[in-house]
Amino acid sequence: MADLSDPCQRFGLAMSLLAVDPGGLGGITIRSRAGPVREHCLDLVGRLAQPAQRISPTVPDDALFGGLDVAATLSAGSPVYRQGLIETTRSLVLAMAERTTPRLAARIAMRLDEGQGPCLVALDEGAEPDEALPASLAERLAFAIDLSDVAWRSVPVWSDESQRIEAARDRLSSMRFGDDAYRALGVLCLTLGIDSARAPMFAKRAAVALAALDGRDCVVDQDIETAAALTLAHRATHVPAPEEPEQDEQPPEPPQDQAEQDDPDQGELTIPDELLLEAVRALIPDDLLARLSAARARAVRGSGAGARVRGNRRGRPLPSRPGRVDGGARVDLVATLRAAAPWQTIRKMAQPDRAGIHVRMSDIRVKRYEDRSDRLLVFAVDASGSSAIARLAEAKGAVELLLGQAYARRDHVALIAFRGDKAELLLSPTRSLVRTKKQLAALPGGGGTPLAAGLQAAMELADHARRRGLTPTMALLTDGRANIALNGEANRAAAAEDAQRVARSLRMGGMDSIVIDTGNRPEKQLRTLSEILDGTYLPLPRANAERLSEAVSAALE
Repeated sequence: MADLSDPCQRFGLAMSLLAVDPGGLGGITIRSRAGPVREHCLDLVGRLAQPAQRISPTVPDDALFGGLDVAATLSAGSPVYRQGLIETTRSLVLAMAERTTPRLAARIAMRLDEGQGPCLVALDEGAEPDEALPASLAERLAFAIDLSDVAWRSVPVWSDESQRIEAARDRLSSMRFGDDAYRALGVLCLTLGIDSARAPMFAKRAAVALAALDGRDCVVDQDIETAAALTLAHRATHVPAPEEPEQDEQPPEPPQDQAEQDDPDQGELTIPDELLLEAVRALIPDDLLARLSAARARAVRGSGAGARVRGNRRGRPLPSRPGRVDGGARVDLVATLRAAAPWQTIRKMAQPDRAGIHVRMSDIRVKRYEDRSDRLLVFAVDASGSSAIARLAEAKGAVELLLGQAYARRDHVALIAFRGDKAELLLSPTRSLVRTKKQLAALPGGGGTPLAAGLQAAMELADHARRRGLTPTMALLTDGRANIALNGEANRAAAAEDAQRVARSLRMGGMDSIVIDTGNRPEKQLRTLSEILDGTYLPLPRANAERLSEAVSAALE
């Protein structure tokens, strides 16, 4: 039996199970940077699932899913279709899987749902924990292995298991799995906080494939324990603490006829639930729950770049669409010929005297591209009260930390401080760390809390940023005790009403936002304000610059 604590041995066992039942298990996610360890593991993919084809997230639709062969169609005079890689290969290796677009992930997921697609090996090369394969596709892959920390000297030499796998495939259809075992897997998924119905199904299929691989006709406890550890550990969102046994209570005696009721040939689960849970808990990474929290917060606000901008000249290519030749668009010649090809026979019959290819205006396809605008991250910081100096110092440190990543993410940063009866723009939109340090050397503080004025200043700055082609996002840092209205009057009720009114305007403008509660206790009014903004609410009392930067990055990337 493979040592499940060794990532390479887990990978080898998972690939053997995928070779036995590729349609039922879907595939595997491998998190690893490019290197000899990953390439050695990919050699096993080519050996167990030939032919294997490596693709990237920018693979054309016709190459992956097939379509009309333009050259063959024009030569034959009738539509000729060709199959795509997803139909002609036994395994697809998706490089840079963390860059997979939702559209491509959805189309591949549909093929995996049919149960007849190839085995998908997704290579997750993300540098950060929240850079990962889209959840819609990751959910359909039974296994996930992290090879990031594997040293080359610990990589095993793969043995030839082709005969064993062929025998397991023949035995797979006759395998038996009891209802009680499947029910126990469902309970285990609920205990681990797994809400996907595919999870217990993957655990069942993996247990059946494992039993077939070992030459048995039914599933035993060890198969279920191993399968649960392989398929459920990386999906867990909640890990219950181990229960301490009661010293005074005696375990109940089993009924006299239990031996007669249990039938091991029926594949019923006899392993205790706590041992099954412990097998899964042993393989859960220490930082998995923190990684899931960051990914969940990131999913709320979308990707790390600015807004999508459609164009016809630059950016990532999108599928062509019908259009007109008006000088402003670029004609996609191949797509146009593909649209015209099925009609050539009919059109030649209607116009026999016309030579060449018959192309109509309805056949014209124009190219489309998608680019992303730069993003502006606006910090609106509460500079009022006795804790203003600490809050502004934290904001200054967070701005400097975020600016260190601005060039890679194309982000601009701005800082607004509100105190007294007005808001002040301390830092205009910039990507210059030197300029930031100079302008933030001395920060004002003290006075009332004009929260509405701060929000209004952020809204005006956002409108100006949009006219410059930027996508604004606001991070509001405050303890929520607004007491200055927009007209400068010291009135808490009016101040709260003004703040909510400006927040509605921000929401109507489509501005993403995060509300960071820096008070010692969570403020109900701030949570309500975040709901009005349709933003994210984060209570962070005593947050330092590092925690603040991490929270903003996780919630708004």
